[in-house]
Amino acid sequence: MSQVLMPKATAVWLIDNTTLTFDQIGDFCALHPLEVKGIADGEVAIGMTGLNPITAGQLTHEEIERCSKDSTQALQLSEAKVPRPRGRTKGPRYTPVSKRQDRPNAIAWLVRNFPELTDGQIGRLVGTTKSTITSVRDRTHWNIANIKAQDPVALGMISRQDLTTEIEKARRAAERAEKRKKKQAQVTDADETSKLDGSQDDNLDEAQIVDSPAANTDQNV
Repeated sequence: MSQVLMPKATAVWLIDNTTLTFDQIGDFCALHPLEVKGIADGEVAIGMTGLNPITAGQLTHEEIERCSKDSTQALQLSEAKVPRPRGRTKGPRYTPVSKRQDRPNAIAWLVRNFPELTDGQIGRLVGTTKSTITSVRDRTHWNIANIKAQDPVALGMISRQDLTTEIEKARRAAERAEKRKKKQAQVTDADETSKLDGSQDDNLDEAQIVDSPAANTDQNV
């Protein structure tokens, strides 16, 4: 079976919107049934937004209904109704002329659903420029009124694996950045504490000098 896009987010949506069993959802999303139960109980994937597998082209209403009626049935991942893109080669991605008009739609979908993706990653995925991505993101694109967010996987522009790989890279980078931020904050707090302690020591030294016998003798003279 092909890999499901964003398994946990897909599981969140299936739990909230279907009557499928934990076993069925776990089998489809490649998750252990206990992990699916943890998601349902709010102990796993807390705060995660569900990903609709129907709009993502991974499932159909009919497939969900079929399995909802029979808990022994397993969900089957939908195949894209467009030719699968060939494997990536080194260098910029080539987008067929017939697909180039879909680039803004694909960019809009990626920007809306995966804000963690950088402009560079989006550019690599759909073969476009940073200026085009920025114009779509800022809604200044010349054809913005006609742009409709569409899944580039469903459009046949990229493979599901390519998209999943870039999303995982972006999230790992975000986690590393968050760790660096926390570490820097800890260093800053330590520096501030050290400065405060040093200031208190200086004040104590000054007080000791003022109260010393030598200082009192000078004052009496």
